[in-house]
Amino acid sequence: MATEISGTRRPGGRTERTRLAALNATLELLGERGYAELTVEAVAERSGVHKTTLYRRWESAEGLVAAALLMGTEREWEAPDTGSLEGDLREVNLELVHYFTSPGERELPTASISAAFLSARAAEALREFYVDRHARSAAIVERAVARGEVPPGTDPVEVVRVACGPVFYRLFVSREGVTPKDAGVAAAAAAAAAKAGVFTAGTGGTASPPA
Repeated sequence: MATEISGTRRPGGRTERTRLAALNATLELLGERGYAELTVEAVAERSGVHKTTLYRRWESAEGLVAAALLMGTEREWEAPDTGSLEGDLREVNLELVHYFTSPGERELPTASISAAFLSARAAEALREFYVDRHARSAAIVERAVARGEVPPGTDPVEVVRVACGPVFYRLFVSREGVTPKDAGVAAAAAAAAAKAGVFTAGTGGTASPPA
């Protein structure tokens, strides 16, 4: 998950500057310290926003983290368009590999996932982030349908889930690490399944490959 907010769509103004200062500071501290060590007082010191303002608007460190994670939905992001389903899914996976493995990048998205296990509000914010990301990623499958690569009715969200799932499994379950090659294999497998009709409505995951 990438939560930086360059290119956000909200207008300016003092209230907005305060919001961005507080939530950007929250993201910085989340990446540096993790959720358990993040406090409203630390956010106040880092952002320059008085702690009474933070408590009044976000109530707690948990509220700050949830609001900060939702800023990911404000980021300008478009699904890749390489000209093929497999290529697009590979690019999505390579972006995940970059954000979750690159020093200086991986700390925040990793801390965001961890926060979701410790806070119900953070978990809901992370879920909303991925609802937004799934909606934007739907264009990948919609283009594939238009090109005739996959059958009409292919579920875009399931295609993306299956493509990205092995990356997250390696990162957070088996803890074996993930490489660009792994990302490509997962993308190829998801694309092949989509072309076989596995993700069309009513198949139940049992569709047979076309003749």
